[in-house]
Amino acid sequence: MTTATLDKPSSSLSAQPVAAPPSTSARSSTPKPVGLLVGLDLGTNKSCVLAGPVGSTDITVSKVVPSVVGYVRDGIVDGIITGNARILFGEEALKNMLHVELATPLAEGVIAHPDAARDFMAHIRQLADPSGRAEIRAVVGVPANAGEQAREAIRHSATGIFSHILLIPEPFLAALGYRDDSRVKQSGYVDPVVNSLFIDIGGGTSDLCLVQGYFPTREDQISIAFAGDAIDELIFDGLNRTYPNNGLSMISVRDIKEAHAYVGPSRKPLEVKVVMGGKSRTLELGDAIGNACNKLIDKIYPALTTLISSASSDSVITLLQNIIITGGGSQIRGIDTVLQKRLADDGFESPRVRLAGQDFQRYVAMGALKAARAARENQWQVLLG
Repeated sequence: MTTATLDKPSSSLSAQPVAAPPSTSARSSTPKPVGLLVGLDLGTNKSCVLAGPVGSTDITVSKVVPSVVGYVRDGIVDGIITGNARILFGEEALKNMLHVELATPLAEGVIAHPDAARDFMAHIRQLADPSGRAEIRAVVGVPANAGEQAREAIRHSATGIFSHILLIPEPFLAALGYRDDSRVKQSGYVDPVVNSLFIDIGGGTSDLCLVQGYFPTREDQISIAFAGDAIDELIFDGLNRTYPNNGLSMISVRDIKEAHAYVGPSRKPLEVKVVMGGKSRTLELGDAIGNACNKLIDKIYPALTTLISSASSDSVITLLQNIIITGGGSQIRGIDTVLQKRLADDGFESPRVRLAGQDFQRYVAMGALKAARAARENQWQVLLG
């Protein structure tokens, strides 16, 4: 199988015939659009956009925004919504929940609401290019093993918003973003792009991928439709069984999970103070949270061992030393130690599982921007709108 590589454009381009420059009057009347590169992690719950000019290593925009669109309800009094806007995005949409219909563009990592996805893409463009004048090329992360239908839905959402697009598996981009380029040539540095296994746990999917220096094939990736959103639902159901009619919304449950999520043995007592019916109450949530989060381990561990077993005997020892968890799920307490212990207990040779660190929300977008800067002209897909 032929795999694409992210090489710098060949210097042979300089040998091609060059057209004469346009006249001064032509240049002044039709200014060439400013070129901008965008790296986009289009997430089910949160998205990250990084942008920088073509031919530069500068990052001019770096934002993380909730992946939600709010359509203002009819009849809202003037002045309630700032600027009387009709569509709100991210934090502004969540802040005005009483006055908008919320729509989430993605579910399980793929486009679920096409109209909201297009509106959200337009918002991403505005964040990257407030002037609205730039010609933007975007590299967008997609879930491991995303099918052609899912990829086409992203292309359709981006048509007329970006000029060119390139879709690359999210775990590969996470490895590229996690890589410390300043240390690549240092002795002893283990380059995650050369030989690693990334576990990217997002809101809609958990994606596992062998990263060994090339774009991963389908055989190198496993995507599981169980991640943060599924954990939220399990906690929500557990709460309703233990505390009927508690009135907590899914958003409140997500906040509780993000503050207290853990895997491994029960951490009871785990008391959480919440407001129910306007009154403060303390709930015991140790089992509800632990049981839900441990389901994630049960889902991803078989996929992890499957990918390890598929690695060549020459690479597997180094691979076992370089298993990295990223995405929102990397913030679940104990997830690295529990997976490492299970691997060791099952006889895998000296496994080492690490967390990507506090910048986990930006690694996919960072890798996407790096990929955009390295992409060859023939790798870009032109979006005709």
